[in-house]
Amino acid sequence: MQTLVGWHIEMEFREDGDRTRAAAMVRLGDGTEYRGHGNANRHRSDQPQLMVGEEIAGARALMDLASQLLQKAHEEIDDAAGRPSHQLLR
Repeated sequence: MQTLVGWHIEMEFREDGDRTRAAAMVRLGDGTEYRGHGNANRHRSDQPQLMVGEEIAGARALMDLASQLLQKAHEEIDDAAGRPSHQLLR
């Protein structure tokens, strides 16, 4: 039997001079939402490249979400097993 699950992820960016901010939100199948944030700063000697700032800030926001989801999963494993699980990434 195959079970298909979908997550919905939204990403928004804000540009303020040399700074790019990203906010990501993931909605899990049970309706739970998690939010992550990331920033990127362009050095004043670098040429403006809008997409690069978004890619860096967006990646950092997704890494924040990934960390939260790993924490959630380990808490659920710990609760079910009654002991701490092995966390490879934090």
